[in-house]
Amino acid sequence: MRKSLYIIIGIVAVILGIIGIVVPGLPTTPFILLASYLFYQSSERLHSKLNASFLGKYIKRYSDKQGVPLKTKITTIILMWSMISISIFILIPNVKTKVIVAVLGLIGTLSVVFFVPNEKKKIDSETEKITVKDSKFTNEI
Repeated sequence: MRKSLYIIIGIVAVILGIIGIVVPGLPTTPFILLASYLFYQSSERLHSKLNASFLGKYIKRYSDKQGVPLKTKITTIILMWSMISISIFILIPNVKTKVIVAVLGLIGTLSVVFFVPNEKKKIDSETEKITVKDSKFTNEI
């Protein structure tokens, strides 16, 4: 019974996490981490599938205590403000609600800029090159 409940809640968390990728204000990582924990407790197969999927990078970055790449932060802010702008200028008729959405968007932006940790850079002391690790490749600066 508990396994089934964990699996159902885990699936809901994955769905909310995926929605959170495109909807501003709905976080992705906490839902994916919750799903990972629930699947770990209930289904090895679902846990493995989640880690192998495109969502696995969120889990890996968290478990490796890596930060968020600058490109991802910029993309996040651009998408967030695109959705906020559509909401404010097209969807929301009430002025007070528009102001609230704009203020919440500003708070979200400040949170991403100042509180979400940046990607860690490794300095190779022998060659004094800065290496930025990314999930797909490694750049040397």
